Amino acid sequence: MDYVKPAEVLESMVEAGTAKAEMSSSQMLMRGFLGGGILAFATTLAYTATTQTTMPLAGAVIFPIGFVIIVLLGLELVTGSFALIPLSVFKRETTLSRMMANYGLVIIGHLIGCAVYAALYGMAVTKMGTDMANPLAQMLIQVSETKTLGYQKMGFDGIILVFIKAILCNWMVTLGVVMAMTSKSTLGKIVAMWLPILMFFEQGFEHAVVNMFVIPAGMMLGADVTITDWWVWNQIPVLLGNFVGGALFTGFMFYWSHNKKKDSESQALQAGLPTTPALAAEKSGL
Repeated sequence: MDYVKPAEVLESMVEAGTAKAEMSSSQMLMRGFLGGGILAFATTLAYTATTQTTMPLAGAVIFPIGFVIIVLLGLELVTGSFALIPLSVFKRETTLSRMMANYGLVIIGHLIGCAVYAALYGMAVTKMGTDMANPLAQMLIQVSETKTLGYQKMGFDGIILVFIKAILCNWMVTLGVVMAMTSKSTLGKIVAMWLPILMFFEQGFEHAVVNMFVIPAGMMLGADVTITDWWVWNQIPVLLGNFVGGALFTGFMFYWSHNKKKDSESQALQAGLPTTPALAAEKSGL
């Protein structure tokens, strides 16, 4: 059977979180660089499909290609790790400091990878700056401004809105990471992880790594966005929202729903049996 049961998936989540936290610094940076660059490739492919077909759904159907490559090659996507490493810390398989080191180094890798691709893509799509009217260049400028200045115009409500959209996004993104663990075959993994990624992208939720490419790319092409606009009105609240969505809604809720200890205690209670050594002693009169 190709299918992996939820209890086994839970064990794989903890193991994966531990492995990610214990990688060397150079591995975190390099895998973060590659993960960021590949996701940026997928983003421009999705925008190309949307522009050519005038159908946003076409872009959403194609976008998971980048996520699939990242997962199958064992690269780093900090948003996916938001669901895995906290579980490892909770189970005392790694430490909080190792978790924060992973997040910091992988994010730096993402920023560099996304910036490199943004610069190269910008030169390619504008024919070395001679064709700024290219619809893809204009789309990046528009998206960059919408993802920053659009929220800025709303004031504090904009911060809350982008935070909520980030939670919803990474609930699905981390679910894609977990779904990949439900199959032992490559094809099964691809199909399983494709579904939740399509769901988040089509609904326009906020993904931190996508934004590490889209916003700087738009800025390079002339968007009226400053570094402060980028980080205050998007990147920081999106990272925080992505963490909540991944750690809480996927990581810990999945853990609590499939924790073997809780399952065994529930069965023991139903059978009228003691569930802990202390209760067993009390039951036996010791």
